[in-house]
Amino acid sequence: MEGRVVVRGRLRGRHIDLDEDVDALDGEVEVTIRPFAGPHPTVADMLALVATFPPGTRTKEDIDRQVAEEHASWDRD
Repeated sequence: MEGRVVVRGRLRGRHIDLDEDVDALDGEVEVTIRPFAGPHPTVADMLALVATFPPGTRTKEDIDRQVAEEHASWDRD
């Protein structure tokens, strides 16, 4: 038997539920189990996501004023 098929699934005790059928292989197989660590998003992926957010409605001056008010409220001992 030749070939290799990678299929994700879930392990529950001694039982493995595969996410899809495997028709490419038939007969004895060797199973290697490792946790699935899905693809990690890149910086470009994150920036593309942020770009989809609607624009804010607050001005820089409004935010600066709020930050200044917050700083002024801190106890300084």
